[in-house]
Amino acid sequence: MGIISWIVLGLLAGAIAKFLLPGRDPGGLVGTTLIGIAGSFIGGWLSAKFLHRPVAHDFFDVATWIAAIAGALVLLILYRLLFGNSRD
Repeated sequence: MGIISWIVLGLLAGAIAKFLLPGRDPGGLVGTTLIGIAGSFIGGWLSAKFLHRPVAHDFFDVATWIAAIAGALVLLILYRLLFGNSRD
């Protein structure tokens, strides 16, 4: 997959992670989008590195989507823990 595919996957993974963890985030829509993109990269890298599951070249691989969403969820939880879970 190319970099554009990972960005699109990250946007969708961020939206799914936001759906699974509702609430107000400190960064709003932009922060959640960036977390989704970073989560997809980190989730894919961790999956390939530690689980010996290389990232598929197919955009619609279920394992790739699970890794991206899991990475986005972890980053979103960490973000909320570090910066609070509601905006003032």
